[in-house]
Amino acid sequence: MRTIDAFSYKLGAADCFCEMVRAGVKRLALAHPCNTKEERDQYLPYFEKLCGEYGVKLYVEDVPLLTDLFPLSMNRGKFNAIFYQEEAVLQEYLGLKAEKEQALKEGTYGQKRRDIAWRYGKLLSYTDEGIRRLLEQNQEKE
Repeated sequence: MRTIDAFSYKLGAADCFCEMVRAGVKRLALAHPCNTKEERDQYLPYFEKLCGEYGVKLYVEDVPLLTDLFPLSMNRGKFNAIFYQEEAVLQEYLGLKAEKEQALKEGTYGQKRRDIAWRYGKLLSYTDEGIRRLLEQNQEKE
């Protein structure tokens, strides 16, 4: 069996995510997180090409939204790229980030954290069952 290098694997996954966004299967898709900005940035010319081919948009994310949807170590301190088609979807994502930040400042995040994680899952076009499963199985929450 042939070995697939990590760069090609992550680029192939991004291709798939762009196709899903274009087809309307996903409203928002995340590339695989990268440990450094430099690692992520090496993908950007390829991501931009994919976005052009699929007619989707790219948002370069340096400070990811951390929620109970995913294990903390998957995204904390990581660098990512987001694929989307409609500007309203990106604004919804940025709004969730701002809402979480405000709740942390006000000390109300404890009451809002599940709702924010749930809405993040919906933005990623996950099913209710999928979101429920991710939240329940996540053993590495903030």
